[in-house]
Amino acid sequence: MEIVRDTFAGLLMVTRGFLFSAGAALLGLLALAPVAAALAAAPLVVGLVVFLAALPAMVAHQRAYVRAGELLGQSAATALAGHRDVLACGAQTRVTSDVERRVSAQAAAERTLARMAVIRSLSLGIGGWSPLVVLLVAAPWLVDRGMTAGAVLGALIYVSTGLQPALHTLVQGLGGGGLRYAVTLENILRVYPELPPSTGEAPRSRPPTGPVGGAPAVEVRGLTFRYGPSAAPVLRNFALTLADGDHLAVVGPSGAGKSTLAALLAGLVRPQEGTVRLAGAPVADAAPAVLARMRVLLPQQAYVFTGTLADNLRYLRPDADDDALEVALDALGARPLATRLGGLDAPVVPSLLSAGERQLVAAVRAWLAPAPLAVLDEATCHLDPALEATVEAAFARRPGSLVVVAHRISSALRADRVLVLDGDAPTEGTHEQLLIRSATYRALVGCWEDPVTPFPATRPA
Repeated sequence: MEIVRDTFAGLLMVTRGFLFSAGAALLGLLALAPVAAALAAAPLVVGLVVFLAALPAMVAHQRAYVRAGELLGQSAATALAGHRDVLACGAQTRVTSDVERRVSAQAAAERTLARMAVIRSLSLGIGGWSPLVVLLVAAPWLVDRGMTAGAVLGALIYVSTGLQPALHTLVQGLGGGGLRYAVTLENILRVYPELPPSTGEAPRSRPPTGPVGGAPAVEVRGLTFRYGPSAAPVLRNFALTLADGDHLAVVGPSGAGKSTLAALLAGLVRPQEGTVRLAGAPVADAAPAVLARMRVLLPQQAYVFTGTLADNLRYLRPDADDDALEVALDALGARPLATRLGGLDAPVVPSLLSAGERQLVAAVRAWLAPAPLAVLDEATCHLDPALEATVEAAFARRPGSLVVVAHRISSALRADRVLVLDGDAPTEGTHEQLLIRSATYRALVGCWEDPVTPFPATRPA
């Protein structure tokens, strides 16, 4: 958005400068000698037409260049983040060739974009230099028609100091910043859905709504997901059903697929097989705006943006009034944080917040969201146990269903049901049932327990 705003301002200045400079030069030529003005204006128009006709191709090449750069950045970041896994699997050649392919594609796109500068030079030559040549060649003829040598010299000065610099600035501005503006704005408009026309009335507050028509809040059938064609499935033929109001904790060893399941329930990734339905509606082909009304996902890495505290809290529910925000702050134990920041209208600087404070702000924001399903993917891992209990209790009281990817045994103890992900044999039950039926769960409980003051075998009342 900053690029679009700044570039648009620059384009306005460039266009205004061209209109004033070129218009003043042409008016001066017209006052000096209408014939000279016509001789200078004709090549100028031709140069502009050549440049404007080439703009769509320039935009396409700029788009390809930007996309190639994005793909290169993604490929390089993935390779760097997973370099230990790459070395462990002996995949250096494959990963290197993929990055080299992206580098070559980006270099080719940049060379193509550089070649488009030839068209800009051609339009400058036609529209900026040709009028000088035309006036010099036509000078004897103009003198014969009664134009003085001083008038001819004045016409040349108008062209060289007025028309030519104005055209040069316009072509360079549109050919540089104009292309970036068009491609960046196109990317933004492609990501964000078109907003409905405003009716002039403020939207009414809408609380979370549950499934309609008796459909389960969450229904997963035959779900299979793997991270590559040859990779072992993270989930295989997985099934899950949650009714409205259910509270499920998901536990398991690292890499068992807990965050993958959260992403599948939220519709962020698509399974190779099977279906995920929320309130009876499939999430596979749902638009982002529709998904936002169906579920809210709170990831481990909480996002807080620069703005007021109220702006951050209203992000998923813009119609929430101050009273609703105050209730949410109290419900999730965020009142001390709000007081320290200076209240709802206080500015929030993300870099000045701790990881736990960012998670708390994001939790209040998600609690206010109108979506009936809340998915917490280790979203409270940076909070102390007491505050984590307050946050999870608030979400449990919230209308709708709750799925918590747990990182402490206390989260599993608070849930109605617990799902243990362990390879090909997921196990579901209460805490007491899983202590008997699941060796994996017993091992996890043993790792979570304090050796001095272990957790009780049964859930606290």
